[in-house]
Amino acid sequence: MRNWIARVSLLAVLAGVAGTGLPGGAVAQDLRDFGFTEGWNIMIDPQLGNGCLIQKVVSKDSVVRIGYDATGNRGYVTVFDRKWGQIRSGESYPVKFDLDGQTFEATAKGFHLGNVPGAGIFFTDRNFVDAIAQRKVMTIYGQNGKVMDINLHGSANALRHARECQAQQG
Repeated sequence: MRNWIARVSLLAVLAGVAGTGLPGGAVAQDLRDFGFTEGWNIMIDPQLGNGCLIQKVVSKDSVVRIGYDATGNRGYVTVFDRKWGQIRSGESYPVKFDLDGQTFEATAKGFHLGNVPGAGIFFTDRNFVDAIAQRKVMTIYGQNGKVMDINLHGSANALRHARECQAQQG
């Protein structure tokens, strides 16, 4: 039942998505389901070279994705929120990720997935994904302070499934 609710909530957040993409060109309709575990969808993104990702509905307006861009041999974290009207596609935004007290600074790129604004970072350090998987909460800060807290419960298991997914993609 939770799986169904999470998917319906996700569809509500990303309703109306068509024709515009994530960094790398991915669109929501192209994602293929690979499973669900502990509140996280495991999916395959054909637009990113069949890169696998995990996705979680954070709130009625927000979704987070952590995944692999096989076209660029890099990982990414993206966050979508329908209330972020001020995000401009292509603009850079300084962000900070706090993982249970360990801080990472990065530059996020703004984009829109349909009419839903978002921001994403790419990274090549695989240790960053491991750092996420070992933590309980990821707090994201932008220029004006705290943006959101993301409960990472189940992310270690979900990322393990995403790695299995990626190994099957060849």
